[in-house]
Amino acid sequence: MYNTHADVTRVTRALAMALGLTIPLPLTAVAQQQLQSTAEGRESVAITVYNQNFGLVREVRDVTLTRGQVALEFRDVAAEIQPETVHIKSLGGAGMLRVLEQNYQFDLLSPQKLLEKYVGRMVKVYRYNERTGRDEEYVAEVLSVNNGPILRIGDEITFNFPGRFSFPEIPENLIAKPTLVWLLDSRRPRQRLEVSYLTGNLNWKADYVFVIDEADTKGDLTGWVTLSNQSGATYENAQLKLVAGEVQRVTQQPRGRMMVEAARAMEADAAQFQEESFFEYHLYTLQRPTTLRQNEQKQVTLLEGTGVGITKRLIFYGFPYYYRGSYGQVMANQKVGVYLDFQNTEENNLGVPLPKGIVRVYKADRAGSQQFIGEDQIDHTPRDERVRIKMGEAFDVVGDRRQMEYRVVSSCVSESTWEVTLRNHKDEDAEVQIVEPVGGDWEILSSSHTPQRVDSRTFTFTVDVPSRGEVTVEYRIRVRWC
Repeated sequence: MYNTHADVTRVTRALAMALGLTIPLPLTAVAQQQLQSTAEGRESVAITVYNQNFGLVREVRDVTLTRGQVALEFRDVAAEIQPETVHIKSLGGAGMLRVLEQNYQFDLLSPQKLLEKYVGRMVKVYRYNERTGRDEEYVAEVLSVNNGPILRIGDEITFNFPGRFSFPEIPENLIAKPTLVWLLDSRRPRQRLEVSYLTGNLNWKADYVFVIDEADTKGDLTGWVTLSNQSGATYENAQLKLVAGEVQRVTQQPRGRMMVEAARAMEADAAQFQEESFFEYHLYTLQRPTTLRQNEQKQVTLLEGTGVGITKRLIFYGFPYYYRGSYGQVMANQKVGVYLDFQNTEENNLGVPLPKGIVRVYKADRAGSQQFIGEDQIDHTPRDERVRIKMGEAFDVVGDRRQMEYRVVSSCVSESTWEVTLRNHKDEDAEVQIVEPVGGDWEILSSSHTPQRVDSRTFTFTVDVPSRGEVTVEYRIRVRWC
C-alpha cells in the first residue's frame, strides 16, 4: 500500500527503469542540472533572408550536457523568433538526443517589468536632498504600477514620488535576453546541435542605379542589396543567402513582442552574389562570410551590367471611358510620358534574374555632372524579359485630344471621330506612340495613320513628329461594350 504520491512516483520510475523506459521529468525537477548555451559556443551560423521581412536562421553549437535528462538554456536567439518553427538536430547521429519539452521565455527585464514583479513587495527609494547633498533612503511597498508607481511609505500612500528605485534582486521569471529552454534527453555528455528557426524583422530589398549615356541608347546598371536586421540578434561571420520571390505564408496574429527602434548604420561592400534557381524562386549567395548586427542596415553589390542597350519611348496614353460619351475637347496640352525600355538578355549584357526594387536613373549634363532624371519600381523580372521604366513627363512634347463627333448607334454601341494632335518643341525630331485602350469590342472605321492592334482592347499609332512641328492623327471608331 502506497501512502503518498511520492511513493507512487518512486515505484513507477523504478519499474520504468527496469523495463528500459524513460519518463520525462518536469523542468523544475531538473533545475539543478540546467545548463546554458550562448553565442560564444557557435561553430557556424547561416542566414537566409526573404524579401518579405522574415528570415531563416541556422546555427551549429558545441554544447556541454550530461547524460540523461537535462534542462538547457539556449540563449542569444532572435527576439523576433517564431518558437513554433524551431528544429533541433544532433549532428552526433540518430537517436543521440530527444527534445522532451520546449519553453520560450521572452518576459524581458525592463524598469516597468521590474516594478510589476515587485507589486506587493518592499523596495528602497532614494531621493536627493539638496540641503544635505546626499540621497535619503525610504522603504516603500509597491501597491500598483498602472499609469505610474503607487507606493506606501510609512503611513502614507503616494505616487509620482521623485527618486530612484533600488531592488534587492532580479525575479527569477525575468530574463535579460529572449531564451529557449529545452528539456532534453541526451545519450552523450557533449553534443553538436544544429538549430534552425524562422524569425521576423529580417528583410532585404533590391535597389538599382542606372547611368545612361548622352545619346540615351546605352547605360550601366548596378544592383544593390540593402539588408535590414531588427530581429533582436547579431549574427557574426554568417553565411548569407537571399531568396527573391513570393513565398506563401500563413498570416498570424502578432504576439505583442517588444518592438525595436532601429538606429541605422550604413556599410557598403563590393562583394558579389552567386545566383541560382531554387524551387520556383531565385537564391543569391554571398561568396564570403559577413556580419549582420542588430539594428544595422548593410548594402552589398548584387550585380553589374555595362553597356546595356536601351530605347527611349515617348507615349501618349488615352482612357477607355472616352468612347462612352460626348466630351468635345478631352485634353489640351497633355504631357507625353517618357519611358526607358531594355531587354534583360545576355546579348544585352544582362540576362540575370532581377529582384523587384526601385531603379534610379542618372545622366551626365554638358558639364559632366551626373543628374537624377527619374525612378520607377520594377517587379521580379526573369531573364529574357523586357523591362520598362517610367522616367516622368516630357517638357517639350505635348498633345491635344478632341472628340469631333459622337453618335449613339444602339444602347451599348457608339461611333466617334477623334483628333489627336502632337506638338514637338524640341530642336530634333521625336517619335511618339499613341496608346488607345478600349473598354469593349472595337473596329476602326477609318484613320489617317495605320493603327496597330496590340491586343483585343488596345491599339496604337506610331507617329514621327518633326522638330518644332505638329502632327494630327484622325480616326473613326465603333465600340460595343455590352
